[in-house]
Amino acid sequence: MIDLKKLAKMIDHTELKSNSGQKKILNLCNEAKMFGFFSVCINPVFAKFAYKQLQGSGVVVCTVIGFPLGANTSETKACEAKKAVQEGAEEIDMVINVGALRDKKYNFVQDDITSVVEASYPSLVKVILETCYLTDDEIVKGCQLAVEAGAKFVKTSTGFGAFGAFPEHVQLMRKTVGPDIGVKAAGGIQNFKDAWRLIKAGATRLGTSASVAILEGASLYKFAPEAWLEPEIPCHICPSRHAELGKLPKAVYSYYKKKCLTCPHREKYNKFYE
Repeated sequence: MIDLKKLAKMIDHTELKSNSGQKKILNLCNEAKMFGFFSVCINPVFAKFAYKQLQGSGVVVCTVIGFPLGANTSETKACEAKKAVQEGAEEIDMVINVGALRDKKYNFVQDDITSVVEASYPSLVKVILETCYLTDDEIVKGCQLAVEAGAKFVKTSTGFGAFGAFPEHVQLMRKTVGPDIGVKAAGGIQNFKDAWRLIKAGATRLGTSASVAILEGASLYKFAPEAWLEPEIPCHICPSRHAELGKLPKAVYSYYKKKCLTCPHREKYNKFYE
């Protein structure tokens, strides 16, 4: 059986669209209080407002830093994080410098994360890797650098990249960071089946704007669990299947194409690259 309260406490109820106004954030906060979500995840400009709405509710304010590209200077990210904490943010989701990680500038990437971790104290930091732009080896390295820099979570995606969270990446991240660091899956989580698949893969937190729909789906789970947990065709939930040349760096696209061409599921399920 699914414990709806525990599931709700795994969700960061999210609204990060650039066109969202204060009314939308107020509704987000009210839903978070009503359903008992762990946090609201919002842009920094709304941190103070959300904190006032949520005081005494037990719902945490989470905000994003260097979002969504991660290409700000470290000084800018640190200043942004410090301001957000002062205005009530208890969790900080920062985007790494993806290009620097791909260029193997590991000291720079770690220092970039450290600057945000230090500026955010005592609030905890989640590090967004934007896994869609990385190979498996780069995901592993990004996770290692995040842990070494003092982050408490690693996170798959901003939701603004080429694709979002996949079980394969969540499993890899969980294997890399071990049991004591959180793994947050975000991007493209639309329903309970998506959410449950990622939790089973090792996610301890979910970032989604479909939070209410996920709980509604979970409440129906008991009536037909076999329907909700029916195995997916492997290629449908594989990042290689969703890789597009126009949206990814050429080297990353080639990496995924090679994985797809050598995958044992290909002959049965997926002729996408022919």
